[in-house]
Amino acid sequence: MNTHLFRAFVLAHLVIFALWLFPAYAAGEQSGLKDVRPSVLAGTWYPGSQDALAKSIAGYLSRVKPPHIDGELKAVIVPHAGHRYSGQVAAHAYRLLEGSQFRRVILIGPSHRVAFEGVSVNLQSGYKTPLGVVPIDQKMAKKILDSGPHIRWLRRAHAQEHCLEIQLPFLQTVLHNFQIVPILMGQQDYDTCSSLANTLVQVMGGAQDTLILASSDLSHFYPYDRARALDLEFIKRVKGFDPEGLAKDLSAGKCKACGGGPVITTMLAARKLGADRAVVLNYANSGDVTGDHSSVVGYMAAALYCARP
Repeated sequence: MNTHLFRAFVLAHLVIFALWLFPAYAAGEQSGLKDVRPSVLAGTWYPGSQDALAKSIAGYLSRVKPPHIDGELKAVIVPHAGHRYSGQVAAHAYRLLEGSQFRRVILIGPSHRVAFEGVSVNLQSGYKTPLGVVPIDQKMAKKILDSGPHIRWLRRAHAQEHCLEIQLPFLQTVLHNFQIVPILMGQQDYDTCSSLANTLVQVMGGAQDTLILASSDLSHFYPYDRARALDLEFIKRVKGFDPEGLAKDLSAGKCKACGGGPVITTMLAARKLGADRAVVLNYANSGDVTGDHSSVVGYMAAALYCARP
């Protein structure tokens, strides 16, 4: 290959690479952020265009009567399946956030795709959805990261994980000018839950503008009636604000949840922050949506709050 042909070959490949890279780079540049995590769910787990996604979220919210809690909201528990399956259940929790003044949401979910020890906190600049980029509160994330050796930043754990991103379009609709702290649990034993809860409370320092969000589905792939029986045991522990009992029941197989650890962590942290009440806002399973009762997944929305004196 002569010199001119070689230069043309290299230039052509550089152009192709730049065209491939530009959309992800531009998304970060338009938001003033770099190293933005692109959406991995748009067009599959939820609508891929801005207009369609906004319309879809508005529809879920419009079908929920605004719930009322007589107290100060500290945390919510929401499901994380595709919006078609669990979006209507999740909307019951997100309606609570409309008009609220939360400026930071700590999202805690289970790692579905990558096995690792301890906990991972995302240190990227933000998460992108068709509704825009949600910035990460890197200052708080680093404080959590520095709290102990069991917490680290494992990029690959967050790269394809769905349980946190699936919440963002709802949060982008009901909140404004907020940041997130994305946390994934590789281990969900009680000691890890308790340690993470203590860390979050210490790092939050009593901030009133921070909400904790636990992301979890309930039982997976049982027949409808068996799933409901398992899920009602989980719900009973949440209603009773009993994270210790929930941990024991999950360990004994009396109930099932992929994000049991995040729920226990959130309950422990919320209690330390003053929450003394729990309300289950809605429950359903995939069979209620699809009509197929042979193998279903359970979904619950709940709120933890401090009752007014």
